[in-house]
Order: sequence, then structure tokens, then C-alpha cells
Amino acid sequence: MNDRFITASLILLTALIGINCSNEKNMNLEVFETSAAGNQLTQKTAFNIGENVVEIRLNPEERFQKITGFGGSFTESSAYLLNQLSEENRTTILDAYFGESGARYSLTRTHMNSSDFSLGNYSYAPVTGDVNLENFSIEEDMDDIIPMIKEAMEISQDGFKIISSPWTAPIWMKDNNAWKGGKLLPEYYDTWALFFSKYIDAYAAQGIDIWGITVENEPLGNGENWESMHYTAEEMNEFVKNHLGPQLEKTHPEVVLLGYDQNRDHLEEWVDVMYGDEEAAKYFDGTAIHWYASTYDVFEEALQYAHRVAPDKYLIQTEATADADVPRWKDDDWYWAKEATDWGWDWAPDDRKYLHPKYVPVYRYARDIIGTLNNWVDGWVDWNMVLDRQGGPNWANNWCLAPVIVDPDADEVYFTPLYYTMAHFSRFIRPDAYRIGHQHNDDELLITAAQNPDGSIALLVLNQTEQEKTLSIMLDGAAEMISIDGKALQTIVINSQKS
Repeated sequence: MNDRFITASLILLTALIGINCSNEKNMNLEVFETSAAGNQLTQKTAFNIGENVVEIRLNPEERFQKITGFGGSFTESSAYLLNQLSEENRTTILDAYFGESGARYSLTRTHMNSSDFSLGNYSYAPVTGDVNLENFSIEEDMDDIIPMIKEAMEISQDGFKIISSPWTAPIWMKDNNAWKGGKLLPEYYDTWALFFSKYIDAYAAQGIDIWGITVENEPLGNGENWESMHYTAEEMNEFVKNHLGPQLEKTHPEVVLLGYDQNRDHLEEWVDVMYGDEEAAKYFDGTAIHWYASTYDVFEEALQYAHRVAPDKYLIQTEATADADVPRWKDDDWYWAKEATDWGWDWAPDDRKYLHPKYVPVYRYARDIIGTLNNWVDGWVDWNMVLDRQGGPNWANNWCLAPVIVDPDADEVYFTPLYYTMAHFSRFIRPDAYRIGHQHNDDELLITAAQNPDGSIALLVLNQTEQEKTLSIMLDGAAEMISIDGKALQTIVINSQKS
């Protein structure tokens, strides 16, 4: 073999090696973890790589629903508590929810008239027989809810959407003349439709745009425990197509109108009625749902069915909370321990109590958000942002948990693990992201993924086992190895790929 051939071969080999190296891809990853071991949305840079590897393949070309957002609710109870705290702690909480270094909430909810998480019963139209709503006033919200929303708006760089829901019409419009239960009298259908329009106008006058409304919070009722007003699906259609829909079309066509707004166990029958009536369906922009029918069941089939019936409509989780137990003060272990039963255990019939076993609050939130995202839900809203150590204030004594618990007497704030759980989604999956395809080979892990408008990908992984696991993340020919702790929730942000 002559020297010239050897030299040419070496040059060719060197070139091939250079091409191979230049095409080798790595991912620019940021990893954030919340865990029973104490991580609180902590950025991880060191990983234990084991022999048993879970493969996770991402496919951005496979797109599903566009994401509307994630967040919590502006209730009178939460807003009242913020007013009892020092200015420093009030700002700390709102920064944590809406600031750039916090959860960056993008989708929120509030109540129209009072709810159980108010200081008492009230309506913006208290004058009996005021059919033209000449005495309509949102004065009740001026001390608490509206200042809280305005301050959040000042803090949020990207802004956020607000959904508003009524628990009940003024009692003089109802057939039982009571805050709890009863139905809207037909002679007041037009007045009640006008009420929605007046509410949207009044908030706009305060500089607050209402993005969407639901027709009624929990139209099937709540066991007569607090404010409610009942509709059948057919009655809601009648109100929407002949009264509320035309009213909003005339005065606020930009406002999103969501139907149903209760538990997923009756979702299929409601979407059949809502979207089976062409006149009503043209006014419904989507369906709102809650999670209280079960502690752990996502109702995948019902969600898939709702999407098939109305594939171009919103499907938004508008309320969720862990209930029946008062909060544990500064006890992170409890939020990861199987000690809580949900409220459904008390009211569920014997043949449905299996749907309400003991649960882990952190797991319930993370499992449900991942599970619903993987079944076409595009928005997920928690209930109260702030509660006190009793789980209130709540005039009906319906104590619940919240991601942030405060002691106003001591001016102390406790960010529970639920806050960090919510932030894993709201901070890293942004509005107008698309859920994308993924596959993995470990049934013990729950996973979802979305690609943001800026091109970044947020991969969410929940590990409920005690064992640390090694993850191999694969995307477009690139792969990276990281690990996730046992009993942990992790968000992996893939900002870009580099050669």
C-alpha cells in the first residue's frame, strides 16, 4: 500500500469522523423537582444514573389540544385573608402566584355573587322585583376581590384569563326564594341574562376583562349545603339559546360561554344535550368540569367522549380542591402521606365509596392534571388560592385545603407542596402550547408533555414509587440521561437542541 493511498484514506476517515461529531445532538435541559425528600421546585443539575433505564420518546410532530392555561381562583375568602396580612406577605403571595419567578398563573376563576367561600350571602341585585337591574352594583367586591385581581394584573407580565361563575341568582328570582337549591323562575330568564352582561360591564369599568363565564356552578346541586341553583341539561339549553346566548351575542360576543360546570361522571349525558341542540350549541364555546366525582378516577372515557362530540370546543377543569380535612400547618409530610379522605366519602352511596378512598393531596393534583391533559382537557383551575389554618373562612363550614395557608393573627404564610405542584404546570406550560405525543416504557410513571409557542418543550413526570428512576429522554435523534427521585414530581424543560 503506497503512502499516497494511506494519506488519502486518513483524510477521508478524519472527514467522516468530523461529520459524525458535528451531527451529534445534545439537549439543553433544565430540570425542576418537587419531592417528599424536600425539593420545592428545585433545579437539579446532578443525577444518579442507574442500570434500569426508563425510555421516554417525545414526538412534537404529533399535536393534540391547544393549552388555555393553569391557575387558581379569586374568592372573597382568599382576598379577605390577603387584606389581613402585612403588605410584605400579601405581595409575597401574589408574586408567588403571578410573578415571573413564581407560578405565572395564566387561567383563573372567580364567583359572580357569593359562594361558600364568601364571608356571607350576597347578590349584586338585592332589590326584589328590579327586573331592569337599575340597582345592580358590584360594591360587595370592591374591598377584597377586585383589589386582589388588580394587584395580580400589575404583577403578571403575560396577563391571565378570568372565568366567572354564578352559584345562584338573587333569591327573588328563584322558585324557592332561598340561597340554597331551587330553580330560576322563567319570568326572570331575561333579567338573569342581563345580569351577566351588567356584571361584565361593571368589571370592565374597573379595568378587569372577564374572558369567560359558566352558566351555573354545579347545576346538579351540592346537597343544599351552600349557594346553588338547579338546571337540567335541557333547561340550561333553553336559557342559553333563548336568553343568555342572544344577550351576550348582542353585548359581549367576545366572552367565552362554557356549559355544564360540574363533575365528570355526568359529562357524557350533558354534552349530548348541549351539542345535540344546534341552536344551543352555537352559543356554547366549551364545557366546564369539576373533579369531585372521584378522588382518583380521571374519567378518561368521559373526557374522550366529550372531545369527540365537540372537538373544536374548550374542555376546561374550572374547579378542584382537596376537601374534608383542615390544613396541616407547616407539615409537608402530610401532603405526601396517605392520611386524607375526601368529602365524597361522607355523601357517596355504599356502591360508590370505592371512588373516594384515602389519598395523597400532592398525588391527587398531579395525577389529575396529567391525566386530564392526556385526555383533551386544555385548562385546569384550582379553587381558593389562599385559606386560613381552619380551611376557611367559609360561611357554610365547608373546610378545604389551598396551596397557600396563612395565619393572619401571626402574619405567617405557609406554601404547601400543593403550591409547588401547581407551579410545575402553570409556570412551564404556557398558553397556546400544544400537548404533544410521547411514549414511555414504565407504567409506574405518569407523564405528559407540551410544546410552548417559543419552541421549548415541558415534560412532566410523576414518580409515586419509593425508588429513584433513571430517565432517558429522546427527541429527534438526541438523548439525555437524568434521574427522578422517589415520590417526586419533575418538570424537564427542553429549551433547544445543540450539535
